[in-house]
Amino acid sequence: MTDASTPSAPALPDKLQSIVSLFKSAPKPLRLQALLEYSKKLPALPEKYVEHPEFMQPVPECTSPFFLVTEQDGGGVKLHFKVPEEAPTVRGYAGILHEALDGESPETILNVPDDFYLNMGLTELITPMRLRGMGAILKRLKSDVREHAAS
Repeated sequence: MTDASTPSAPALPDKLQSIVSLFKSAPKPLRLQALLEYSKKLPALPEKYVEHPEFMQPVPECTSPFFLVTEQDGGGVKLHFKVPEEAPTVRGYAGILHEALDGESPETILNVPDDFYLNMGLTELITPMRLRGMGAILKRLKSDVREHAAS
């Protein structure tokens, strides 16, 4: 039993917690396969961003060309990512973020711990440089959410 008044890391949103638990409990070969499956689930970029990529934010810390944009949608946030097919692990991470956080409130997204992905058992599968890129993607996403929430 945990004491709710004890300060601790914010809880992950339910969908993200389910994904993290799934990865953490899966055998190593299945984790990589699951990441590749999430890369296939990443939705296509809306036409308005295909035609106007200048509205997207680059994530220069990521070794793969990675761009993102968020939109306020009622009380939730719509997430859009542009990641090349040739970067399946990074696309998989984007697919996880999209699956778990698309439509969530700005507060929910901003409260996701910056290093949550380290609990997924990916450190054995992905290079440290790619892992740092994952952290940079989440930080850039939060920055974009903060910026849009303030306006």
